Amino acid sequence: MSIPNQPADYTPPKVWKWNSENGGEFANINRPVSGALNDNQLPVGKHSFQLYSLATPNGVKITTMFEELLAAGYAEAEYDAHLIKILEGEQFSQGFVDVNPNSKIPILVDHSGDKPIHIFESGSILLHLAEKFGAFLPKAPAERAQTINWLFWQMGSAPYLGGGFGHFYAYAPMKIEYCIDRFTMEIKRQLDVLDKQLANNEYVAGDEFTIADMAIWPWYGALVLNQVYSAAEFLDADSYQNLMRWAKQIDQRPAVQRGKKVNKTWGEAHEQLLERHDASDFELRTQDKLVGAE
Repeated sequence: MSIPNQPADYTPPKVWKWNSENGGEFANINRPVSGALNDNQLPVGKHSFQLYSLATPNGVKITTMFEELLAAGYAEAEYDAHLIKILEGEQFSQGFVDVNPNSKIPILVDHSGDKPIHIFESGSILLHLAEKFGAFLPKAPAERAQTINWLFWQMGSAPYLGGGFGHFYAYAPMKIEYCIDRFTMEIKRQLDVLDKQLANNEYVAGDEFTIADMAIWPWYGALVLNQVYSAAEFLDADSYQNLMRWAKQIDQRPAVQRGKKVNKTWGEAHEQLLERHDASDFELRTQDKLVGAE
């Protein structure tokens, strides 16, 4: 059966040209070139670790890691979390681009040593912190390799979930059956991979809670719990019983609950902590407290 192009008269040109009006909800920040758009610099807080982020799944990975480190007694993991409003293009400032030429959140500047260390890509940040503190990354070679395997699995797989399924199911300006079917099939395959892995393991990489869980949960755990894309019913999420067990287990961790609030600008006011500069901010500076005080 022949399926018409969408639009019906569309034929790819010999050379693609950018149409800035095309792109749906994120058209105003998507462009085919890189680099800074202004000279603005990044703010710097009082702690050794300066995080610049937003509470997207990739951002939640890192705030969860920091909160888990602090909960485990690593006091040196105190951090400042600065809000980056990506829909306003703040990731295209000169200060941001100096840290990450790719202009994607999250980024981390580690000031704990002799010279600042710039880290971008959420998986790289998780690995940097795990190695720095000797936490949430097993030391035994086999278990360490398994954890890194699953960390890299998430980094390679999630673009199909976010840029593929999430975009066409939730954000695209039109519903395109071919695109939704294509990426739904892949996401359900990935959910099945996780479900089978968790059938005989408490956590993704084995018996320990690791950076692999922190990387995977904000995408796939949140997905099956209907916390992203509102697609749990569409994906028949309840049928992945092992994955659902794990997702609920991780969601109940106090550090995960805190991590989800940091740099969040949507949802219930008590769940939004726009910036985090001190542990007391969770009690004193969520949006319900700030708005109520005005």
